[in-house]
Amino acid sequence: MRDTFLAFSPPNVGEEEIAEVVDTLRSSWITTGPKTQKFAAEFAKYVNAPAAVPLNSCTAGLHAILVALGIGPGDEVITTTNTFAATVNVVEHVGATPILVDVEPDTLNIDPVSVERAISPRTKAIIPVHFAGHPVDLDPIYELAETHSLTVVEDAAHSLPAKYKGRMIGSSRNPVAFSFYATKNLTTAEGGMVTGDPVLLDKIRIIGLHGMSRDAWRRYDKGGSWFYEVVLPGFKYNMTDIQASIGLWQLRRLADFQKRRREIVVRYNEAFSSDVALQVPVERENVESAWHLYVLRLNEQALTINRDRFIEELAGLNIGTSVHFIPVHTHPYYRDKYGYRPDDLPVAYDSFRRMLSLPLHPGLSDDDVEYVIEAVLYLARKYRR
Repeated sequence: MRDTFLAFSPPNVGEEEIAEVVDTLRSSWITTGPKTQKFAAEFAKYVNAPAAVPLNSCTAGLHAILVALGIGPGDEVITTTNTFAATVNVVEHVGATPILVDVEPDTLNIDPVSVERAISPRTKAIIPVHFAGHPVDLDPIYELAETHSLTVVEDAAHSLPAKYKGRMIGSSRNPVAFSFYATKNLTTAEGGMVTGDPVLLDKIRIIGLHGMSRDAWRRYDKGGSWFYEVVLPGFKYNMTDIQASIGLWQLRRLADFQKRRREIVVRYNEAFSSDVALQVPVERENVESAWHLYVLRLNEQALTINRDRFIEELAGLNIGTSVHFIPVHTHPYYRDKYGYRPDDLPVAYDSFRRMLSLPLHPGLSDDDVEYVIEAVLYLARKYRR
């Protein structure tokens, strides 16, 4: 057994990021300024987006999008139960009603058939979540949206740099929200980005900074004007140049990060796919997954222990894991308010009871990967039914 704990997903920050942050701290701009604008421009170019607005989180992005779209009380928004609560919380924040639907059994992404069944006269938007980095099957979602005059708001917290049918997630004109949280494929410690139609993004930019017509960069840089107007009651959602300093270099290193992630995934799949106790994640032919997570599902019929015990055993072997996600409809707030039962969304609930996320990040050495493989296979053999 290894002597040190193998962390589940630590950030990979190099000397370039550190030097860029120091440069920012020594400059006259540490909040929203030139590096934030540069990061937004480089990010938009990377994903081939029409425009991009940097914010302090993906959650802020999703919330600002809904506010910009005018979604509120009396409206319904359809989304998946297999997501972090933030996706659904923002619907509550604007006073709308979240309608939770089930997922497809292979990708664990939102099920278009379930979406269609959930559409009502009050539906205003659909929020598909690209779970674990695997793109949602977007074509049927967009067909439903066009038929029923709905807006699609993509939660891309996991999916940089994923592709759907050759197109980067974030490259279309619909609003897409990305996350740069500490565990993400690209991190700014905390942070996010919204891509999409420039007209909508101009409104999101204002919503994200108190509803002010001018940000600090436009007011305090040389040639700027002190004058501004508050045109709507906005929020404090702006990204800082300190965060953007990290993001600039993370973006430049992203291709190497992804190459290493894919190498690890290939090794995991080769090791686990033939074991009857283990169900490996999929990557459909028409997509390129970002492989943000490696979500293994246990076949309980083949084991004498459950998922929770399996995680405890891995922790005892100094391996960090996680679970993505506890279905939203089982959390007390949503369960009690809307009367959900666990089996109401059976695919998501069954998968939750069997899933665990293994370490997957570019900092893993070959020895680390082999140790995880050996540990998982050892437990699968030890507790074989």
